Amino acid sequence: MTEGIIFKIKKYALHDGPGIRTTVFFKGCPLLCRWCHNPEGLDPRPQAMSHFTSSGEIHGTVGTVIGADALVREIEKDVLFYDESGGGVTFSGGEPLAQPQFLEAVLAACNHLEIHAALDTSGFAPAAVLDPILPRVQLVLFDLKIMDAKQHRRYTGVSNRIILDNLKRIADSRTPIRIRVPLIPGITDGDDNIKKILRFAGTLKTVQGVDLLPFHRIGGEKYRRLGMTDNTAESAPPMPEHVAAIKHRFESAGLTVSIGG
Repeated sequence: MTEGIIFKIKKYALHDGPGIRTTVFFKGCPLLCRWCHNPEGLDPRPQAMSHFTSSGEIHGTVGTVIGADALVREIEKDVLFYDESGGGVTFSGGEPLAQPQFLEAVLAACNHLEIHAALDTSGFAPAAVLDPILPRVQLVLFDLKIMDAKQHRRYTGVSNRIILDNLKRIADSRTPIRIRVPLIPGITDGDDNIKKILRFAGTLKTVQGVDLLPFHRIGGEKYRRLGMTDNTAESAPPMPEHVAAIKHRFESAGLTVSIGG
């Protein structure tokens, strides 16, 4: 039995692809983005995390080992909602491509059940990992953060070369793509970065649209509960007019744009 580790299953998700979806969050990520709002998805292992209940704060763990068959049964419970809304399942994280055998096993079952499958990915994985996955997904939600190689390594801990190569690879495979751009003030939302993303997106044939994801403070409390340092504790969300101006730039390039997924 193929097993993997996840940290959350979100039912009735509306911002992770078309229709009503079930979003499965895989644990473990090779990137260390300073603004990560799912810090519980970084470590690939179960870890200590405090939780709040009606009786106060208690100590527990985050991260569950689950078999591929068990996960598919959980996904299959909502088939009626998928069928009525044009929805399906989205694999997010963390980074799903960091657990390729588990991901492929679950995808194979979803394909058999004719459940629409979307992959939400940073794109940081070897081509040998990505290639067997692509034929099994109907949509890729691709996080495109920083175009400058030096700045990308500074703020995420890894090179963006393989990421950009994989984005081209996905487009060449004719797999539909939605590019997701996190708008982190002073890091990703500058004129030069947006201009380079626009230029790069214009070379890709299967981009269906762009999701702008403004920075928020929702994940801040998780860092404390995990005993981790929040590197963006003093950061504020981008101004609405700035987000609107970036949205207009993408729309002027002929792209369909949503804010928040």
